[in-house]
Amino acid sequence: MEMTLRELINSVDAEQYSDSPLFLQLTQTKPEYGASRHIQVAESDGNIIVTGVHVGSLGDILTYSIDVDPNLNVSKTQLLEAIQR
Repeated sequence: MEMTLRELINSVDAEQYSDSPLFLQLTQTKPEYGASRHIQVAESDGNIIVTGVHVGSLGDILTYSIDVDPNLNVSKTQLLEAIQR
């Protein structure tokens, strides 16, 4: 699954996240094209661990590629929920 956070947001059912202020803010934010960074997603002790989400602006994080550990079987919905935490 190779995509940016913006692509992930656009690929899930937005109605499912209608109560999430962060999701709504991200859908309304214009992507900015800054440094090429990556969000890393892996598993540790049964928990999904997300790193690399420190940002200068919401527009920046929308352009970050998401690198999911190949051994982690996670749906797009689970992935987005883990990143929003």
